[in-house]
Amino acid sequence: MHELSICSSMVGIVKEHAAGREVRAVHVRIGEMRQIVPDTLVYCWSLVTEQSDLEGVELHVERIPVKIRCTGCGHEQVLAELAFVCGSCSGSEVDLIEGDEFLITSLDLAGV
Repeated sequence: MHELSICSSMVGIVKEHAAGREVRAVHVRIGEMRQIVPDTLVYCWSLVTEQSDLEGVELHVERIPVKIRCTGCGHEQVLAELAFVCGSCSGSEVDLIEGDEFLITSLDLAGV
């Protein structure tokens, strides 16, 4: 369950950027290519923040679908299944342009 160590790292990042201000929510974007289970991440967040100044802070997870661009024809598409083939020309040389990210995008702070 690597989500536990990810949440532990996130706590440090959140505290640093909150700079002593009260945090109400943390927003993250996670690409579908990341092997992170959103429900497990939320559960682990509650575990690592328990009995800390971040206890009760909500973790909001936005899943980002996998999006590719064909290097041959330039067609971009969101994948419904993980088949890295262009839907326009059937080319298999594609670049991943979305779906591999893991970002803390924002913090909701009290009084801000």
